[in-house]
Amino acid sequence: MAKMILGRKIGMTQVFSPEGKIIPVTAIEAGPCVVTQVKGAETDGYNAVQIGYGAIKNKNVNKPLKGHFAKAGIEPVKYLRELRVDNINDFQVGQSIDVTAFAPGEKVDVVGISKGKGFTGTIKRWNFRRGPMSHGSKNHRRPASAAAKGPARVFKGKKSPGQTGGERVTVQNLEIVKVDAEKNLLLIKGAVPGPKKGLIVIKNAVKAV
Repeated sequence: MAKMILGRKIGMTQVFSPEGKIIPVTAIEAGPCVVTQVKGAETDGYNAVQIGYGAIKNKNVNKPLKGHFAKAGIEPVKYLRELRVDNINDFQVGQSIDVTAFAPGEKVDVVGISKGKGFTGTIKRWNFRRGPMSHGSKNHRRPASAAAKGPARVFKGKKSPGQTGGERVTVQNLEIVKVDAEKNLLLIKGAVPGPKKGLIVIKNAVKAV
């Protein structure tokens, strides 16, 4: 059965295994989420489930979304995300999804928006090596030549300075260390993308090993 839940990144901490080893984990406050729409191949062309998460003031909900939530018969939520599924019969509109859907030891994929770094040079953005810092060198942190002499043009995909971070990042095959149903917490081994309080999507690992 396909699994998916939305949450917010709280931060990183550590727990101890039964053998006494330190395990670095990321704490995520996940759910409860609600199923807002079930899409079928006959009506929408594909099978998917849309879930919502987070409280929102009614004045901040636009008219199209108000109609969407009214049709589903649920209270408006702040975030909506969609997951492709094979069997839509496992889900119903209004169904609640919480952390109990996951279990310790389970492998998941975590999706988030990476921290934005602003406009950066090639050294920070692409790990370029800097030039000599002495003996009259003027090429310290420059990106050097940008074009090819023969074609006399810049090739597509040339690594250049520019906006860094603020992109959708998926980290695969992370292990769930602990599930706290009372506090709606998931402790996931390792780091996940995004800043504290950033929206996180947790779903089945597509390449579980």
